[in-house]
Amino acid sequence: MTVQDEHATETPPTDASEIPAPEPGRIFLDANSTTRPYPEVIETIAHQLRFAYANPGSRHAEGRKARRVLEEAREKIADLLGASPSEVIFTSGGTEASNMAIFGFASSVPEMIALTAGEHPATIETCRALMQRGWKLLNLDVDSDGRLLQDQFATLPWEQLKLVTLILAHNETGTIQDTSALAQHCQQRGVPLHIDAVQAVGKIPINFRELKATALSLGAHKFHGPRGIGALLLRDGVKLAPLQYGGHQESGRRPGTEMVALAAGMARALEICHANMDSRIATLKSMRDELEQRLRASCEPTVINSPPEHRLPNTLNISFPGVDGEALLVALDLEGIACSLGSTCASGSAEPAPVLMAMGRSEDVYKSAVRFTLGSDNRPEEIPTAAQRITAVVKRLREAGNS
Repeated sequence: MTVQDEHATETPPTDASEIPAPEPGRIFLDANSTTRPYPEVIETIAHQLRFAYANPGSRHAEGRKARRVLEEAREKIADLLGASPSEVIFTSGGTEASNMAIFGFASSVPEMIALTAGEHPATIETCRALMQRGWKLLNLDVDSDGRLLQDQFATLPWEQLKLVTLILAHNETGTIQDTSALAQHCQQRGVPLHIDAVQAVGKIPINFRELKATALSLGAHKFHGPRGIGALLLRDGVKLAPLQYGGHQESGRRPGTEMVALAAGMARALEICHANMDSRIATLKSMRDELEQRLRASCEPTVINSPPEHRLPNTLNISFPGVDGEALLVALDLEGIACSLGSTCASGSAEPAPVLMAMGRSEDVYKSAVRFTLGSDNRPEEIPTAAQRITAVVKRLREAGNS
């Protein structure tokens, strides 16, 4: 009996309804923490769970069907990000991808890793774990916008460096780095460059080949894809020491049965983001700028911790001196505004944001900083309401603090 393959590459319905509105009365301004999957993504995942359910490593017709879906997702992601399919390694998310790269490159005799003080916890904590093994960390200097100071590269102790790891678009401030000069120095000296592009992929154009990085991390749930999947782009010919053991999946680089349906969902989300990226960037930037202008006009004194240029189109990090950030976060939630103080991975920490300290912000600024980030769920008509609520809360907390 022959098994039919008509569902192997069948495209799921694309006429899914629009993204449903959030809970009535609430406004979600925390898209850098996560995003709601596009309806088309949910349809894709459900479809592949039904029809590509087999183990892609199995040597029967059902397994081959799942393998085709997985490889088509790999090819689509590679094409959209300027990589080769062989350079795409599926992971459980951006955190695993960064861990995989940093631990993989740092498998030799302990020497030195260069990074900025404001890296994501997935990078910082991994590097701190390596410090326990004898590795040294070198903090790269940034300016008041959080951008790398370019004149420091020539004087770095390159003979000691075994890895440079850098966040491309900062999750807290939205600052986008210019990595071209650093990548050139790394290439000339044979030092691997790992780029954390988790907040950048899907929001701005990314081309792995043009970045000239050795490795690049991404996570699907930051661009309206599913949680539980991401990828590490690893330049062809580069080998990493394994982080996990137990199988030969992903060309022997990441063991475990591949998550076929989630891979297809991630590829679909990235496809949607790239299809309308210019218009979506313009819309997000317009809403972000309006929110910033309204808050600056009604909540002075304020300090904008996101640079006017070289910034993600959806991100506004703003301080309200005289207001405690933790108290502001709680009060805004009660008023129906979802936002954050910075990285959700570091929530619960009472420590000030390292990136704001590295940018030279004073204590009253970094302790009163809040991050507002927009996504495809948001609508322009929400912005005046959001600004009005935020303003009322800031004024109330300032009055209480002065009483």
